Amino acid sequence: MIFEEATQPACDSYDVCIIGSGPVGLALASELRKTKLRILIAESGGRRPSPAAQQLAQAHIVDSNLHDDVRICVSRQLGGTSNLWSGRCVPYDPVDFVDRFDDGQWPIGYADIAPYFDVAAQYADCGPSTFQNPDSRLDCGNGQFDLSRRERYSRNKKLIQSVFTDTLHDDQLDIHLKLTVSDLVISEDGNVEKVIARRPDGAEIMISSKVTVLAMGGLETTRLLLALQRRKPALFGGAEGALGRYYMSHIVGQASQIYFRDPGIEAAFNFELDEHRSYVRRRIIPADDQILQHKLPNVAFWPVVSQVSDPTHGSALLSLAYLAVKFPPLGRRLTSEVIRRHHAMHRVSNADHVKNIVRSPLEILSFLPSFLYWRYLATVRRPGFYAKNRHRLYGLYFHSEHFPDRDSHVRLGNQQDALGLPRLEIDIKFSKENADALARAHYLLNEWLRETGCAELRFREPTGELSGAMLTMARHGTHQIGTTRMGVSRQKAVVDRNLKVFDLKNLYVASSSVFPTSSQANPTLTTIAFAARLAQHLIEYVFQPAMR
Repeated sequence: MIFEEATQPACDSYDVCIIGSGPVGLALASELRKTKLRILIAESGGRRPSPAAQQLAQAHIVDSNLHDDVRICVSRQLGGTSNLWSGRCVPYDPVDFVDRFDDGQWPIGYADIAPYFDVAAQYADCGPSTFQNPDSRLDCGNGQFDLSRRERYSRNKKLIQSVFTDTLHDDQLDIHLKLTVSDLVISEDGNVEKVIARRPDGAEIMISSKVTVLAMGGLETTRLLLALQRRKPALFGGAEGALGRYYMSHIVGQASQIYFRDPGIEAAFNFELDEHRSYVRRRIIPADDQILQHKLPNVAFWPVVSQVSDPTHGSALLSLAYLAVKFPPLGRRLTSEVIRRHHAMHRVSNADHVKNIVRSPLEILSFLPSFLYWRYLATVRRPGFYAKNRHRLYGLYFHSEHFPDRDSHVRLGNQQDALGLPRLEIDIKFSKENADALARAHYLLNEWLRETGCAELRFREPTGELSGAMLTMARHGTHQIGTTRMGVSRQKAVVDRNLKVFDLKNLYVASSSVFPTSSQANPTLTTIAFAARLAQHLIEYVFQPAMR
């Protein structure tokens, strides 16, 4: 049952209180509702976005060139970040669980999470959990890079409109909207006795539950634990512990163009609607032995249309796309605000884009009707914008692992939000070592493409300057990883292999913030898989023994 306005919970004591109604919290609740457990979800926002709710997420960013405005990276409303994301689904890879960093050890292996990708794909509504598909068009010789890897897309990225409709109306699940959790009451023996939440007017509501799970997103989960640590400094390893440290996202951008020598290979990288009515798209990823041998980041590459903001591309279609996203009221309807700002931040002459449109209006007329149908009217909508060109020349986008760094961190500041919770200060860092490794991956990819005759890269920067250019473009914030990391001890981590907070007996974290490394993959699918694994753990090892 959904309670639209914040009220005192209908039940005196729940079995599980889940804080956050995003894809992870809803997936966890959906798995738990297979039992007779009584479940509560507390959500800070309402059914629709609210400026006041979003304002609660405001944070001070030490270097605004490195991190997106937090208020456009989170969604305080029913459905959480599924209201913002592109629907891209990619799992973490086996190599991500290998000890490659001094500060990035996982307490589990790939085999521990792999069985849960099937159920994660169901909750993400992206078709089956098959993310490799060899293609005869892509027979490029030796396997230094893998062209068989695919990303999948959610058929309806607003998951509350598809897979979670039954969950939202389950009688054993209470969902309280406009209820912001601000504190936890901890007993002397380490139990969370009460969850303290506040209504928009500031009034307190107390929630009792046997188990509490933080599924509020990486930054908000970390903020709540940091506030608790401020009151109880010995928690979570104390001042020298891992809480708030190792903040990672991804390094993304374009440093080169890719020229396809073979039109068959070029065609293999377009969006495709598969037999399951899910969109898929191919990625290029270094083979595991290349990552280990050359100390590369785990990184994915894929071709994209040329930089739309640069009018020298001469394309009427791309110029129209740029002018559309630059105009905020229209751009926000076409794409997420993070992506819109990325394209609109470039200062270029609108007149040059208008000239491109005037020169080649037929280019627009031949492409636009089909695109608008598949993007906005079709039952399963195309997730992105991609247009082939006669030159077979495209931008090469990279989505790279962000190396773990203890000095990349978040902390509490001195300012408070409207409900009294201290705001975060975000000090994210991208290292030269990380940029050098990413540049090395580009050079190795170019060598391999040339040797196999598949394609070649054309770099935007002279040799030797690529690493610096990547550091200049490094900026992220929508993927919030590492700040409540998993590990084997409270001295080096915040949660254990089962996502239980080390210092508290009945508090768990379901968030990408538990991941010790960031992978090449968007974290959503893997985080949902961890939520399914957590549900099984709670049912088998926490609640069933208590019922015997």
